Amino acid sequence: MPASPDILDIDAAAAAHLHALAGPDAVFREGQLEAIRDLVADRARVLCVQRTGWGKSAVYFVATALLRSDPTHPSGPTLIVSPLLALMRNQIAAAERLGIRARTINSTNVGEWRDVQEALARDEVDLLLISPERLNHPRFRDEMLPLFAQAIGLLVVDEAHCVSDWGHDFRPDYRRIRDMIGRLPAGVAVLGTTATANDRVVADVTEQLAAGDERALRVYRGPLGRSSLRLEVCELPSQAARLAWLVQVLPTLEGSGIVYTLTKRDADQVAAFLSEHGVPAAAYSGDQPSDERIVIEDRLLRDDLKAVVATSALGMGYDKADLRFVVHFQAPGSVIAYYQQVGRAGRGVEHADVVLLRGREDRRIQDFFIEQAFPRREHVDRVLEALSSGDGATVPQLQSLVNLGRGRLEAMLKILEVEGAVAKDGTRWRTTGADWVYDAERYAQITALRRAEQAAMAALGADGRCLMRALQEELDDPDPADCGRCSVCTAPRYDVEPDPALVAAATRTLRSRPLTLDPKKMAPDRETGAMKKLPVDVLVEEGRALARAGDDGWDPLIRAGLDGGRVSDELVQALADLVRDWRPDVGWVAAVPSRREGDPVSDVAARVAAALGLPFAPVVSRADPARPPQSRMRNAAQQAENVRGAFAVGGDVPAGGCLLVDDLRQSGWTLAMVGGQLRRRGAPAVYPLALRSSF
Repeated sequence: MPASPDILDIDAAAAAHLHALAGPDAVFREGQLEAIRDLVADRARVLCVQRTGWGKSAVYFVATALLRSDPTHPSGPTLIVSPLLALMRNQIAAAERLGIRARTINSTNVGEWRDVQEALARDEVDLLLISPERLNHPRFRDEMLPLFAQAIGLLVVDEAHCVSDWGHDFRPDYRRIRDMIGRLPAGVAVLGTTATANDRVVADVTEQLAAGDERALRVYRGPLGRSSLRLEVCELPSQAARLAWLVQVLPTLEGSGIVYTLTKRDADQVAAFLSEHGVPAAAYSGDQPSDERIVIEDRLLRDDLKAVVATSALGMGYDKADLRFVVHFQAPGSVIAYYQQVGRAGRGVEHADVVLLRGREDRRIQDFFIEQAFPRREHVDRVLEALSSGDGATVPQLQSLVNLGRGRLEAMLKILEVEGAVAKDGTRWRTTGADWVYDAERYAQITALRRAEQAAMAALGADGRCLMRALQEELDDPDPADCGRCSVCTAPRYDVEPDPALVAAATRTLRSRPLTLDPKKMAPDRETGAMKKLPVDVLVEEGRALARAGDDGWDPLIRAGLDGGRVSDELVQALADLVRDWRPDVGWVAAVPSRREGDPVSDVAARVAAALGLPFAPVVSRADPARPPQSRMRNAAQQAENVRGAFAVGGDVPAGGCLLVDDLRQSGWTLAMVGGQLRRRGAPAVYPLALRSSF
């Protein structure tokens, strides 16, 4: 059947816009034009599940241009809910190539909100990009969203897998999108896009995007295989070996790329080691200021860096067409997240290398993220009980009642707020009185899914399957196939033995950077949880730690020594050398006595004292051995309370400053409060020294 005149007009106009966006030789990929027709001609609801690089953004840009210029039924502006600022910057630049007037509202441009609001009122905005967190911002919800919702022509939910709590990157703020979709006026098109959604996530997202519309959601789901990527997995448990491998191999790879780490700490460490060995690199994480991240992104775009060493913050939305490699310093927790990250490479080139370096710490870090995903019932019950009486409570007040870190507590409150159980009024939280139930069964099911995803990630490269096929199968690609390119289909290319000299250099680097321990200057009030200044006469000095827990430098030797009851002479010498380089004004050494049999902490403190030619004074004792380990305490209020009264200082306190030795600096409260007791007993200064620190 020939196409109708309207469809022919749409096709011709769409092609013209595509050429303006991507060049005169650009042609639509399978599904792109069909999705545009659905949005423009039928004002339908559409979900595109397509591989990275397929061109999902072209669909909503071209549809926006057509909807805004429709002579018979002109539409209001497009609203794009996008999870990352990097994506927003790229999208605005692309929109300008089509003559689309694009603006953004995010946490970095609050000063521009009023200007954007006035431009919307004058219909001078064709496309507005917001982060999902804006949907939870009272000012945005009250002042700007109603204005925009009345005139919206197309709603785009980018990275739509975030809508589903079954997805690998679920974000609570995305749940508000379903409420927004349900209130849309008739005739408003909706588009969801993602590259990382398996069958379960697609079903969940489909249900949410279809809310309030009797018509069936139209789904375009394409093959996920990436012919430009060559995948390989290398087993290198040691961090030192992986650092050496990076220095040895990255210079042999063409172009520039991304090295992914699981933590900011590792990103900083890897980038520093690469730079020191002549490989231009920069660390990138969500903790950096926005302008600093922009500079790093631009340097990578210009190939001014060989590699950006990044956490997952440099993931969805970053677009460098000629990115030639992606290397993982550690394995992410799921094959789905892995596919998302490797999708940054090979978008506009015929070949890109993808290498996964497995480490012995992968499982430990993955476990942490899985175990932190959902709040425990007892924590939720205590919070709701505290909020249901009187005037509610602030976050610091809740921390004195619930053993959760501030970040986890605030994440739990956000989930409860999105689900309607609590509401925020200024700095105080209150219950809403809604009929809310803790959904233990759903949380358990999702946690079990995360464990299954973790197991699938561990099997990648170890079960004999083609690596690309394994990714496709985990994402429920309808037509998975062997790629013929990966190290399983052909042969390993990068599974090389790292240069022993580089491994030794990496080991020295991991061992040569003692950590600075900032002193506590504030402490939580026992009744209100509010932080108050500590008296000057109990403050301790800046301290040091020999190693970071989990690193491959000194930490394995420290753990082995403590578990065996006595640390090695090599470690004692390293601690003494650290103190000599540090030069604290100390005249004697004390220890925080260990729970372990034989008290290896007092033993190492005494040996360090002997190596430094200082006296050791065993003046600190455990006054309440039944206290739970400090590692179980999750926030400052709980940590400080757990230490109060747990230790005593007895006997004669020697003259001069004290070097106070502990095995692990975790919360910092043990060293701070024991040090405070020593100060009150006459020590003019206390300098904490930990064998290792957890952060």
